[in-house]
Amino acid sequence: MKDWDDACAFARTLPDVEMASWWGTLCPKINGKGFLSPGREKNSFALMVTHPEKEMLFETDPETFWQTDHYANYPMLLVRYGTVSRERIELYIQRAWWDRAKKPQRVAAGMAERP
Repeated sequence: MKDWDDACAFARTLPDVEMASWWGTLCPKINGKGFLSPGREKNSFALMVTHPEKEMLFETDPETFWQTDHYANYPMLLVRYGTVSRERIELYIQRAWWDRAKKPQRVAAGMAERP
């Protein structure tokens, strides 16, 4: 992802995603639930992930995925803009969407199984 607009553009390719207020800013949401936000740190956005995925991403790609103390105990991490990990970032955006989508939305999107 090159910037926040790029991250949002990808998220909006997923079914039923709308841009709505979350923590005081417009963010991609599904079913009223946000799954990424511009974050508090410059040159990064925040992405919802599971705790086990979070640890694995820190270990395998610390150039892309990181956190500050603000995110330490929350199922969210920071994603740096401009890394070579675009496909991996897209996968985790899809997973964040899937985790918040309802079963009919998942099936209609051709994602009955978690990506």
